[in-house]
Order: sequence, then C-alpha cells, then structure tokens
Amino acid sequence: MTKEKVFGKLFEAAEIAKFTPEEQAGYEASLKYYRDLKNVIDTAVAEGESKGRLEGKIEGKIEGISKSLRRGKLTIEEIAEDFEVTIEFVLQIKLQQGL
Repeated sequence: MTKEKVFGKLFEAAEIAKFTPEEQAGYEASLKYYRDLKNVIDTAVAEGESKGRLEGKIEGKIEGISKSLRRGKLTIEEIAEDFEVTIEFVLQIKLQQGL
C-alpha cells in the first residue's frame, strides 16, 4: 500500500470519528447496505450468474421497491414479500432514499 493510500484512509477515519451519533449510524447503515449488495453480487457471480445481469435484477428490484414506497399503499412487509427481499432490505432502501 502506498503512503498516499495509507494517509487517505487515516484522513477518512478521522473524518468519520467527527460524525455525530446520528451521522455515524447513517454511515454504518449505508456501509452495511453497500456490503450486503456487494455480497449478493459476489455470491451470484461465484455461482455462475453474470455480474451485469445480476446488477440489473437488483437495480430493478430497488426501483420497484422505491416506487411502492412512494405510493404508500402497501406495508413494508407486503413490499418485502412482493419483491422477495427482507424487511430490512426494504427499510434500508427507504432510509437511503429518504422516503
């Protein structure tokens, strides 16, 4: 690892340490959301599905979930069931998109 990368990581960590508790919670939730999606993609790729095709499926689900949340006619549980995802996934999308 180069010195620039090491210092970049240190400065990033220092900035995160300055976050308020709410900002830290939001940052950690965002990081978890990113890691969950990455793990889904990596697992599917390892199982033979093309990465681009899988990313398209995930983006399609996220768009559909977002539309359902904006309409406000279904419960979180119904949306999760309709899109075959967890309730936590739907809540994370709701939080990420400020819905």
